[in-house]
Amino acid sequence: MSVMSLGMARTSYETKGYFRSPDTVFFTFLFPMLMLGIFAAAFSSRGDITLGPGSPDHVSVAAYYLPGMLAAGILLSGVQNLAVDIAGEKGDGTLKRLGGTPLSPVSYFLGKLGRVFVTAVLQAAMLIVVSKFAFGVALPTSWDAWGTFAWVFVLGTVTSALLGIALSALPRSSRSATAVVVPIVLVLQFISGVYLQFSMLPDWMQNLASVFPLKWIAQGMRSVFLPDGFKVLEQHGSWELGWVGVWLVVWLVVGLLVSRLTFRWIRRDA
Repeated sequence: MSVMSLGMARTSYETKGYFRSPDTVFFTFLFPMLMLGIFAAAFSSRGDITLGPGSPDHVSVAAYYLPGMLAAGILLSGVQNLAVDIAGEKGDGTLKRLGGTPLSPVSYFLGKLGRVFVTAVLQAAMLIVVSKFAFGVALPTSWDAWGTFAWVFVLGTVTSALLGIALSALPRSSRSATAVVVPIVLVLQFISGVYLQFSMLPDWMQNLASVFPLKWIAQGMRSVFLPDGFKVLEQHGSWELGWVGVWLVVWLVVGLLVSRLTFRWIRRDA
């Protein structure tokens, strides 16, 4: 079988294994939908979110948090899920056994990337459907908006997956993987405008978040689902879609290089 054929076969295998793990499905697949429901229920009584008194631009709480939850879902599916998963496979000897088979690292990673893409697409679709029919969120009607959604989603998903593979080299054991990875992901969500309104954060925190890809994924998603007037709440008063693309490509290259330099079928210190 070719490298691509093996990669597709691994994608099917990885995806089936993913959905057979209830805890993984809950904390990476269903978690953004759960958080969207909590925020909508907790803050809807305050009314719509507006730019100020008399402003014509206003959105419901669910509509405001939808872009952040879509970005968080991409991060959870790629960075958290893959980092913990691969670290676990190193610890239990799965990678060592795979190293003794004809499976190449490229096919192995194609399977991981394929699984992340499949689960991220399903998760995003469910988030959008739930937002539309359960919370009455008005979805974009222009092809330009959906085109922006498509490239931000694809680029963000691939970048997150590669960063998850790179981050899997950090935990010293499979037991410590969750303790190492989850706090990193959680902090990024709080400082990147997922759970808190980004404009309300102090300047130093906004500058710090701007170094990492989640802030740019969330900003790209906000440009799709929020009225154009809401761009004044961004750090520089603009959606900055060009910079969204640049920063995601930079982090994609970083993830690819670090993955290539650090990945081994077994740990060097094993």
